[in-house]
Amino acid sequence: MSVRGRDGLGGRAAVVGIGATEFSKDSGRSELRLAVEAVRAALDDAGLTPGDVDGLVTFTMDTSPEITLAQACGMGELSFFSRVHYGGGAACATVQQAALAVATGVAEVVVCYRAFNERSGRRFGSGVQHREPSAEGVALGWALPFGLLTPASWVAMAAQRYLHAYGLTPEAFGHVAVADRGYAATNPAAYFHGRPITLADHAASRWIVEPLRLLDCCQETDGGQALVVTSVERARDLPQPPAVIAAAAQGAGRAQEQMTGFYRDDLTGLPEMGVVARQLWRTSGLAPADIDVGILYDHFTPFVLMQLEEFGFCARGEAAGFVAEERLPLNTHGGQLGEAYLHGMNGIAEGVRQLRGTAANQIPGAGRILVTAGTGVPTSGLVLAADD
Repeated sequence: MSVRGRDGLGGRAAVVGIGATEFSKDSGRSELRLAVEAVRAALDDAGLTPGDVDGLVTFTMDTSPEITLAQACGMGELSFFSRVHYGGGAACATVQQAALAVATGVAEVVVCYRAFNERSGRRFGSGVQHREPSAEGVALGWALPFGLLTPASWVAMAAQRYLHAYGLTPEAFGHVAVADRGYAATNPAAYFHGRPITLADHAASRWIVEPLRLLDCCQETDGGQALVVTSVERARDLPQPPAVIAAAAQGAGRAQEQMTGFYRDDLTGLPEMGVVARQLWRTSGLAPADIDVGILYDHFTPFVLMQLEEFGFCARGEAAGFVAEERLPLNTHGGQLGEAYLHGMNGIAEGVRQLRGTAANQIPGAGRILVTAGTGVPTSGLVLAADD
């Protein structure tokens, strides 16, 4: 079922190991220790050792530097290390960076990782507390004085416009929340395991920033997730079935800002994800009908709907019905709303499990998985495929 990419990257590298800590609200240990635990678990899963690793990729926001992690894990020399900016938008791009290094021979085994105490330590959802003078700070200056201090408030502007443009009510967003929590309820690793919700529960949850309710917003999590990437050839000699990186892309739209691009022509879409979508379909040679499972970044429910529309799974304004009718399995691990908020890295791991046939909510015959990263910011995406 794998596909050979139409660029120089697709089909050359694969994810061969996944590892994570438990997902909690109070880990009781440092972010470095979380990162080390996740990386060691991923290497064990791949049948590799720290000495096999010669490359590391993480987020600019991560507090565990590559050289520090390498030392703590007992790794040797590194020939490649890289970081990707823009928060959750970096998730799939870390795998892209790793695949690029492997495909070009810069490194042989690259580990992507992300670890944080996002609940017990720094809480992104609390909003902007302090900002050093910078170009990004200047952009935020157009929104902060008017009370738009948090990610939820930034997304709410676009969400309100989306509802108005298509004549919808906030119930449209509830379908995403219900679907995610339904899968989380049957995933033992999920924080909300055993706790599904209904549309009535969604409608009864308190307002955060109208039209977003509490159940439209992802949780805050302590934990770590790591992924091991190597060549497809080497992957075939390792214990786990390879999850081939059939396509990988990054994208930023015109006049891109970080979730505050309120002066673009249209607030009802995600242009940055449109850039990613066009690249993934072009380089993989696939189309929406070829995808078996969608793992779509769900920090806020409205942006899941907009992603489905950007990728062409349905027409503009029709995504709520698409989700309600369960026309594509979405976020089968429970997503960031239900499993854990790990800046999207746990979603990539779920894509790997679906291809291996080991997911808690396994979709029969899953062979091609679409995974996306943060939306509203410069972002990234992957198509993962089973090996031939």
